Amino acid sequence: MVETQRLICASAEVQEQGPGIGFPLPDEGKSRRSGFVVRYKGVIHGYVNRCAHVPVTLDWQEGDFFDLTRHYLICSTHGAQYLPETGRCVLGPCKGKSLQKLHMVERGGNIFLIESSTEESPL
Repeated sequence: MVETQRLICASAEVQEQGPGIGFPLPDEGKSRRSGFVVRYKGVIHGYVNRCAHVPVTLDWQEGDFFDLTRHYLICSTHGAQYLPETGRCVLGPCKGKSLQKLHMVERGGNIFLIESSTEESPL
């Protein structure tokens, strides 16, 4: 398994319980995917931007992932609420399901997405 890291943004761009930063993910067949990163209680969290209920993006405006209390991630379509730390749905039509977590790392003033592939690197 080969791991690569992709720069997403500068750490300063992701403010505590503020707007998230979206980014493209590799396509799955014909569907285009995106991810996002937010900061909650000082820690960054990244997820695939797809509701666990139906495959729609969460944000109703670009980067707007938190509810009005700024304590839950919310699906703008159905109102499902997710814990920012785990992505687990605690309220709404997908209660008990979870967002797909992405492996994010904050290092040297930047935020990176760690991607794994099964491709072997050439010798």
